[in-house]
Amino acid sequence: MTVTAEDAQPGEGAASPEDLAVWRMLQRVQVRVTRLLEIDLMVAHDLPLASYDVLNQLAETAERRLRMNDLADRVLLSRSGLTRLIDRLQREGLVEREACASDARGLYAVLTDAGEARLAEAAPTYLRGIRTRFLDVLEPQELRQCASLLGKLLPAEVC
Repeated sequence: MTVTAEDAQPGEGAASPEDLAVWRMLQRVQVRVTRLLEIDLMVAHDLPLASYDVLNQLAETAERRLRMNDLADRVLLSRSGLTRLIDRLQREGLVEREACASDARGLYAVLTDAGEARLAEAAPTYLRGIRTRFLDVLEPQELRQCASLLGKLLPAEVC
């Protein structure tokens, strides 16, 4: 089904064919780059992109740990999806779970030394992928403009 301006309900903003084309283009770019990064990481390191993202988020914190709820928000996974992923990463020895001292129901995901080493091994592949498929494709002023435009779409606390 094709969505058109006529599909908008009274009082809703209509979208022109050009508007919808831009939206679809944004979706396709995101999916394409993500799929290619996933392939790169799987082929070179047998590491899914979601696992890389979790390890990277943990590595970026001072104590190499995050509460599970906060981690789920950062990696854009449901709580149950993150739990399954952490189970897998824990079996591989890349993360550990740790109880939260201030909240008996809270759990932390903690990056292990093995997880940090696996991330360090995969990072050049990931960075090469985003460089060749995104950063090097745009001129410096286009990257600044892209950052500005995307910043308008994300709430400040997400950036």
